[in-house]
Amino acid sequence: MFTNSIRRKIMGIALALIVLMALTSVLSLVMVRRVGDRFDELTAVHVPAYGSLARAHIRSLERALALRRLVIETLAPTLDATNFEETKKTFLAKGLEVEREVAAARASMAALIGEGGSFEDQKAFVRLDSRLEALMTGPRRFLNEEIARLLAAIEAKDQRAVADGLVRVDHLRDEVNAQFEAIRAEMLVLLRADGRATLETQQHVMWVAAVVTLLAAALGVVFSTLVSDGVTGPVRRLLEGARAVEAGRLDHEVAVTTHDEIGHLTHAFNQMVEQLRQKARILDTFGHYVDPRVVQGLIDRSALGADGQRRVMTVLFCDVAGFTGTSERMTPQGLVKILNSYFSTMSAPIRENDGVIDKYIGDAIMAYWGPPFHADGDQTQLACVAAAAMLERLESLRASFPELLGMRSAPISFDIRIGVATGEALVGSIGSEHMMNYTVVGDTVNFASRLEGACKHYGVRALVCERTARAADAVVETREIDLVALAGQEKPERIFEIMGRKGALSAEQSALRTRFAEGLVAYRAGDWDAARSAFTAGLCAAPADGPSHLFLRRLEQMSAAAPADAWDGAWRLDEK
Repeated sequence: MFTNSIRRKIMGIALALIVLMALTSVLSLVMVRRVGDRFDELTAVHVPAYGSLARAHIRSLERALALRRLVIETLAPTLDATNFEETKKTFLAKGLEVEREVAAARASMAALIGEGGSFEDQKAFVRLDSRLEALMTGPRRFLNEEIARLLAAIEAKDQRAVADGLVRVDHLRDEVNAQFEAIRAEMLVLLRADGRATLETQQHVMWVAAVVTLLAAALGVVFSTLVSDGVTGPVRRLLEGARAVEAGRLDHEVAVTTHDEIGHLTHAFNQMVEQLRQKARILDTFGHYVDPRVVQGLIDRSALGADGQRRVMTVLFCDVAGFTGTSERMTPQGLVKILNSYFSTMSAPIRENDGVIDKYIGDAIMAYWGPPFHADGDQTQLACVAAAAMLERLESLRASFPELLGMRSAPISFDIRIGVATGEALVGSIGSEHMMNYTVVGDTVNFASRLEGACKHYGVRALVCERTARAADAVVETREIDLVALAGQEKPERIFEIMGRKGALSAEQSALRTRFAEGLVAYRAGDWDAARSAFTAGLCAAPADGPSHLFLRRLEQMSAAAPADAWDGAWRLDEK
């Protein structure tokens, strides 16, 4: 049963209940019919037989009364012939009625004996029939003979013979009546016994019908419970498995205990979980090489399509400054430790701020923010906060190198440069038919790379484009550095330095930003003296400020060779 389909199980339950109901109904009908037959037997045979016997007894008494009247009329002084004849006819008619009623009673008893009831009933009716036959052929025949002689004496008007005959008739009549009364009493006892037996049978039938109905109901409930448990049990286990998967537990496998639709569904569920496990393994494995969101999107094929799309993206480049010469003097094992520590430390802020690390290029990191992973309003702030956090972790990274290399001190020249740019870029799976890479390409990417390279020229660690600086003004502190056309650019753009998180500047940094901004205004207006004075004041707040030293050197050049009249304050930087 439990290997069948759910449809067959349900049909089996229904058919089993129908069969149980049918058996109960048939059994009840059979037993009720037996009771009905007993009632029919009582009403159609027992009661009529007793009634016929009772009427025969009554007619016998009426016949005796009619005979008495005949005798009385004979002894009267004057004989009324008409009344005498009427009384004689009544007497004769009652005798015939006695014969008919006795015959009817015996016929009913013969029918009961012939139909076959219980053995005791058959014996009782055979005994009653024999007694009736003995009564009719014995005492009653003698009574009839005496009555015939009495009637002859009456017609002969022999009063002495009439008196003697009447004594003999009374004696025989009493005997006949006594036997009739005994037979009737025994018949009544038998009738009452059969009535009680019929009522008991009826009660028995009712109890049996109730017990059978309850038994059928119990069997139906037990059978339905077994089948329903066979259906709901696997469903419950399947539901628990689904909840486990929903909770992220992919090690849960549901046992297949049936071969119905639920069993097939359970097998399919286990296969689905196995595919999810494989998918999770893929995500876990390739998540170390490619950002898990990219892997997930490529697996789903719905979030990331193969066709490229132009979207506004924010791109970050981070590179190590002054490390090439030092790395050439290090052992490969030491270099790997330093690079792994560097990548781990600098990648963490990017991941913490929801960035997508696109690739590691030598000792450089390329990351991006934007659709479909970020909204346009969030990407620049996340990127700039990540850049600020990377700058904050630089000193702790440097401090870890001696312990990492097993040295008391590690004379390693190590610094970083960061470039961040926001703009339109091409996003998608790019590559050959054999190998693809989901990445970002375009002028924005090149601009971010140029900004990272320009950090060396300006002596700063983090440069961003104007669009990025304006959009991230709520989370980081910036200062405008220059209006410059980087290598590969025709139109100059304003570039800014990330100085720290919003509201975290020191007094010296605030003073430097103010003096440097004043110097830029004077510089672009061609007021070299005012510009020189402002940049020098900035160096008083921050003596090592690279942009201030750079602009002071430019001012020396400007003083020697003034720019053209159409000069707009922009600078062209051809080196990458």
